[in-house]
Amino acid sequence: MNTSPASAPAPASPGALPYPLLILLVGLIVGITMGRSQSMGLYQLPVIGALGVGREPFSLMMAINLLLMGAGSPVSGALIDKYGARWVVAFCVACTVAGLWVLYAATSGTMLIVAGVLMGFGVSGTGVTSLIGVVGRLAPPEKRMTAIASTGMAAGIGGFAALPVMHQLIESFGWQDSLVWLMAITSLLIVFAWPLDARPATGGAAAPGSNQTMKEALSEAFGHPSFLLLTAGFFVCGFHVAFITVHLPAYTRDLLLPDWVGPYALMLVGIANIIGTFMAGQSGKWMEKRRGLSLIYFGRSLVFVGFLLVPPSATAIILLSGTLGLLWLSTVPLTSGLVATFFGTRWMSMLFGIVFFSHQVGSFLGVWLAGRLYDATGSYETMWWISIALGIASGLVHWPIQEKPVARLAPAT
Repeated sequence: MNTSPASAPAPASPGALPYPLLILLVGLIVGITMGRSQSMGLYQLPVIGALGVGREPFSLMMAINLLLMGAGSPVSGALIDKYGARWVVAFCVACTVAGLWVLYAATSGTMLIVAGVLMGFGVSGTGVTSLIGVVGRLAPPEKRMTAIASTGMAAGIGGFAALPVMHQLIESFGWQDSLVWLMAITSLLIVFAWPLDARPATGGAAAPGSNQTMKEALSEAFGHPSFLLLTAGFFVCGFHVAFITVHLPAYTRDLLLPDWVGPYALMLVGIANIIGTFMAGQSGKWMEKRRGLSLIYFGRSLVFVGFLLVPPSATAIILLSGTLGLLWLSTVPLTSGLVATFFGTRWMSMLFGIVFFSHQVGSFLGVWLAGRLYDATGSYETMWWISIALGIASGLVHWPIQEKPVARLAPAT
């Protein structure tokens, strides 16, 4: 691991929170945000039943949500890198609450799209991607992968906690009134965000390259072959995650399995993700990150083969989902860690946001295409085969990545 001064994080601005407290606040924001976002698939069947539409309109809402979440991430990340997280997070929380209200009041597919737009911009500034640079900057170089992994683990814990809570809210209050509860819970994030002000210092001693402008950072990144490979590979992660998150509950219902199987399968994904993300954060000590990513994508393809070929039962779905959870957000510490390895942490939120935008383009296609193919064929089988092929392709794409800093960050002779 590179421990040269070039990779040391820039000091935080005066008055910044102590590192452990900031990690806690970021973890709460990320956990609640990602937990809610990853659990919205629970609303698919109630919403389409109430509106009398097929699965494609809801899938399109979620796809737009995910795409704009990705499109907004580089912008939110750049603003956080430059000004701090407080106001960016507060604004995005307001967008999320507005999107949930539009979904609550929806009477047509058009209103679903509006809800998707608002929620997409909302998550862009409150999820793992935009806040990971704050964590990466403040963590010592030798602890950076563990700190980043802790942020990914917070997302997994959020998914684990949100699924049963949201399922119970829907069962107890109905899908519309459950959204009122989600609005109230999401509004609390403004309280957690208010103390955040983790900006890079603009004066005093700084690491080499810390004065790099945004334009210079973008030019350097888009001219870096390994960054482009990393960006292409992360597209597949989004395709996989979005397809499973949104459509797995409906898929289990199609198999005539009990209603609880889908929510509990996703909950187990969240539990296993905590373990998998921690293991991925530690793996950087003994394995190159690019190799770890290749193995994760190859492993996902094997699990998807299991969904196709293993006789369907509640036990089989639960076991396959648990295995998939080990390979879920374990991509985040490795992918973001490579961004920090390539370019340092000055513009990390923005640059990882660009990689994440590719992830969300994949998410858009994964969610929408699954709904489109299901409405056309009455089955998800084609989506499973596409997911298998893309997993193999992504594993191959990560293999030739060169895991080293750019020449700008090379230590002085």
